[in-house]
Amino acid sequence: MVNDPSTLKPKKKPKKENHACEKTSKMSTRGSNIILYRESLSPNIHLIKVTAPVISTKVQAGQFVIIRIGEKGERIPLTFADWDEKEGSITLIFMQVGTSTQKLALLQPGDPITNLVGPLGKPTDIDKFGTVLCVGGGIGIAPITPIARALKAAGNKVISIIGARGKELLFWEDRLQNISDELVVCTDDGSYGRGGLVTEVLHELCSSGQQIDRVFAIGPAIMMKFCAEATKPFGIKTITSLNSIMVDGTGMCGCCRVSVNWQTKFACVDGPEFDAHLVDWSELMSRQNTYIDEEKYSLQEWQNRQDKTA
Repeated sequence: MVNDPSTLKPKKKPKKENHACEKTSKMSTRGSNIILYRESLSPNIHLIKVTAPVISTKVQAGQFVIIRIGEKGERIPLTFADWDEKEGSITLIFMQVGTSTQKLALLQPGDPITNLVGPLGKPTDIDKFGTVLCVGGGIGIAPITPIARALKAAGNKVISIIGARGKELLFWEDRLQNISDELVVCTDDGSYGRGGLVTEVLHELCSSGQQIDRVFAIGPAIMMKFCAEATKPFGIKTITSLNSIMVDGTGMCGCCRVSVNWQTKFACVDGPEFDAHLVDWSELMSRQNTYIDEEKYSLQEWQNRQDKTA
């Protein structure tokens, strides 16, 4: 006999599902992904400290997270600037450029970040190399700082070079001063420190006759390209962190593919750090401009909506 559907009683949800919901609720009340602190380091460079108790116990220098602001927001990668395992927090520094970073810049302490996934990517290869140069350009000062700290802790002599277009875009000079044996500060416009580019100082140090065992450089792609060109004649291995377009961060979408030594690599799982002398820089910079028109349109539309609601 076939049962009449109208007489069937709805099945109760199994207890296991209820426990799962209960656990999620408890996790939410602990406040993961909540902004604890924010600071404007310059007119368009911001620091946020976010609660991430699990991530903070796993992260290593050179790795990154992917964050999302809003249920329909895009996923953007940000390299760790710092972390505090005892506090259960991570520190991220970003430049206010496109729609997503504009939205991120509006968040205040107590506000949640919709999604935060990490740590992702391979950590920096830290060893006792000897004398290392750590070069940070612009926003690249943030991720180069924990790398320099780890290299110093491993017993290296650390010479740091940081630079920006002008004095107002420099930050964390004091932090790098404390963990470096030497620190050179540059500004393109000569408004602070030494006038000129970080690549000029890098070339001078490489050609000075002193032993340089490894170079780590993080910054805009064009800066990293010229760092590679500066060190290549001297045969000094140079490591750069590639800022290619990225979506899922797990190697599935293929958006972050780069050519390294004539082979296709994915920055999210094979990197983000690669030997700078093996990277196809022209291809990387060309791919970075793939969605530049769409990004401009998105930002303009968002700004128009903000103006209407103001």
